[in-house]
Amino acid sequence: MRTEPTGPRGEEEVPDRRPARRSLLDVLRVGTILLTVDGDIVVWSPMAEEILGWPDDHAVGRPLTDFTPDGRACAFEPAPGERHWRGTLSLRHRDGHPVELACRATHLTGAADSRFILANLVETSRMAAVEQDLAAVDALFTASPLGVALFDAEQRYTRVNDALSRLHGMPAESVLGRTVLEVLPPPMAQEIHRLQREVLRSGHSVTDLVTSSPDGRGAQSVSLGPLTDRSGQPIGVSCVVLDITERREAMARTERARQRLALLDDVGTALGDLLEVRPIAQTLCDSLVPRFGDFASVEILKSVVRGEEPPPIGELGDVALVQLGTAAKEEGPAVDAIFEPGRDLGAQPGTVFETVLTTGVPHLAATPQELAAGVGPGDPRVAAARELGIHCLLTVPLRARGTVLGLLAVSRSGQRIAFDRDDLALAMELANRAAISLDNARLYVREREGALMLQRSLLPQWLPDVAGVDVSHRYLPSATGTEIGGDWFDVIPLAGGRVAFVVGDATGHGLRAATVMGRLRTAARTLAGLELAPAEVLGRLNDLGADIAQHPDDPLLATCVYAAYDPATGICALATAGHLPPVLAGPDPVTGRWTATPLELAPGTPLGMEGISFEERRIEIPEGSLLVLYTDGLIENREEDLTDGIDRLCALLARTTGPATPLEKVCDDVIAGLRPRAGEGTSDDIALLAARLGRVPGERVASWIFPAERAMVRRARQAVTGTLRDWGLNALTETARLLVSELVTNAVRHAHGPVEVRMALGCSLLIEVTDPIPDPPRERVPGPDDEGGRGLPLVARESRSWGTRRRPVGKTVWFELDVPGGPG
Repeated sequence: MRTEPTGPRGEEEVPDRRPARRSLLDVLRVGTILLTVDGDIVVWSPMAEEILGWPDDHAVGRPLTDFTPDGRACAFEPAPGERHWRGTLSLRHRDGHPVELACRATHLTGAADSRFILANLVETSRMAAVEQDLAAVDALFTASPLGVALFDAEQRYTRVNDALSRLHGMPAESVLGRTVLEVLPPPMAQEIHRLQREVLRSGHSVTDLVTSSPDGRGAQSVSLGPLTDRSGQPIGVSCVVLDITERREAMARTERARQRLALLDDVGTALGDLLEVRPIAQTLCDSLVPRFGDFASVEILKSVVRGEEPPPIGELGDVALVQLGTAAKEEGPAVDAIFEPGRDLGAQPGTVFETVLTTGVPHLAATPQELAAGVGPGDPRVAAARELGIHCLLTVPLRARGTVLGLLAVSRSGQRIAFDRDDLALAMELANRAAISLDNARLYVREREGALMLQRSLLPQWLPDVAGVDVSHRYLPSATGTEIGGDWFDVIPLAGGRVAFVVGDATGHGLRAATVMGRLRTAARTLAGLELAPAEVLGRLNDLGADIAQHPDDPLLATCVYAAYDPATGICALATAGHLPPVLAGPDPVTGRWTATPLELAPGTPLGMEGISFEERRIEIPEGSLLVLYTDGLIENREEDLTDGIDRLCALLARTTGPATPLEKVCDDVIAGLRPRAGEGTSDDIALLAARLGRVPGERVASWIFPAERAMVRRARQAVTGTLRDWGLNALTETARLLVSELVTNAVRHAHGPVEVRMALGCSLLIEVTDPIPDPPRERVPGPDDEGGRGLPLVARESRSWGTRRRPVGKTVWFELDVPGGPG
């Protein structure tokens, strides 16, 4: 009768259905063979069969040399002083490929003095992988800046690296074999011990558990993960500890900086629309209490309150102050003793207020003792401050454009942290912004009268007449503020009957914006005369930003769009520097309906930014189209996006304009249709430029393309002569032939591609010679014996004007001749 196995108490045993645990030996696969001293195989283990594929009945009894690739025997003799032979052995797999094995052989002596060799074999590939893993673990423990610890299944320390020892403040030997309950402070130890049990139970990791440092002076991030054997069974817990003290301090500093920036932004917003001294002073105090301090006051020079010029800094010691703005977190007699809007404080000799006022250097009283020493022991305000619990005081000058307008004083009381140097820097920034608003208010009335006159004098007084192009414009100053901004426009005649349209907007209002605008317009006209491409004009304007700006601390920031139109070809080249896109109105090429769309241009960045470039786009404009350039004051509305304003402009142009609509009516309709949408009292200027782009009659333009051959010079002269005869300009034939001959000869001599000659008749006669060489010719003074170098001086002497300009490919050299009976 068969007896079933039972457990310790007689109950029936339940088979263990858990997966068999795998060990490192399963990974390495150690094969064992026993050889005679002659090399014959006596024992061939199952693992040897698994490694090499030969079953034992095919191996036992055969010499080992049958399994070596070259048939050579191995002596397995240990080195002197060694008991074992170690080395690498190559054996042939049953499939035919060699298997590299790490071998350890030992000589054995059996019964009757029989001798054998016991060899243990491990695949070198698996051995190398295990060694690499072990080396990686060792490197992690020795080189990692993170604290690393390993725990066994009983949650005892089994290995600790030096970084963790430093974080714990105790050597590794003192923690090995102990649990965290015996090593770490109780609250932290209990939490980590609980989480270790959970990791062992669930097999899930815990990451970024933030705890305090063992010494309580910092913070650490703890991550726990399960350690499992090859069968996936838990055998312990890994722990990685990161010191995050500096990170948390950095986050705290970042949050503090964010709050400071938010305060600066809020104060700037609150003061932005104010143009009176008293509201500015009170708004500043209200913005600072209680966010920055518990009490605040703004004290202004009497002369500034009256709208007069402030005295020089050297005379401020005897000047009276008026307390215009105050704010306090509480009310009471003590508060009234210090703060009273409109109080005449008079001169304050011997106090910190006089020192800050006369030197312009801010002062920080970080303790009650420093505060009392700065004000004076006999001042009644000291007793009131003591009653209110005020323990620190910031006093900073309200300084704008090199002039001190007054003082800002902010204090804290009670348990609030005292001011530090960072708070002093923030107070200075706040005071500077407020001082600018105060100074603007002081200058408002005086500046308003002269600003508008200056603005009008800096804008074009008349627009040139260009063949094939009609232009109209509008400029409307803002209805609020100083009635002057930095909006501007210009129409610049270029050589060869071309014309440039420019619209820009310098940031700000007042005299500064007008001055910057005037400088930009002058620079743009000068650069346009150099025959530069639109993108290059904007690039040169941007390079001049430091010279155009009035002060290094007040850099240039302006937007601009530049368009150059050639009525002879209908090509318009445009580039923009952060400006709104021009709108092109004209007939739709498919439906024929009159439409208006914004041109798709690379927006670029505003002028005044370093290290930027601008992109240019060339467009063929249908004859009779309207090109509309404008500033943001035309479409800007606080309740909508700028793109909505552009869409309204396009819809208005499509609805109210056409090929025969007078440009004056176009401008009137645009202003009437869009300006009311900005509301009454618009705060920005409006500049509007509308141009109807036509073409020069075809009979007044002629062009030819010649190959780069010397014989073509004669053909070019003949073509020019015949055209001048057809145009009735025989008087210009001799000069034109001579200059064309010089320019074409130069082009043929240096170019290896076609040479184009183009003539256009307008108010003057324009002749252009274009070749594929990009480098412009350089004018020089030839010596008496030089045979060359006389062409450009001749062109300069005989023509009314001449110049060069770059093309997308190559360059163009041009000159103009006065037409008999023309304007020249």
